[in-house]
Amino acid sequence: MDKYECPCGYVYDPAEGDYEQGIEPGTAFEDLPDDWLCPQCQAGKDIFTKVE
Repeated sequence: MDKYECPCGYVYDPAEGDYEQGIEPGTAFEDLPDDWLCPQCQAGKDIFTKVE
């Protein structure tokens, strides 16, 4: 699964999920809820870019 980076520098890693927002490890970025926000800067997932 691909990692995605927010402009603030936070990287969503599907292997880790997002414990604070109840996202289980193994959750692909594409499967995050539409209202999920960056845990560091509260940006929407629409501004994240795929990490190559």
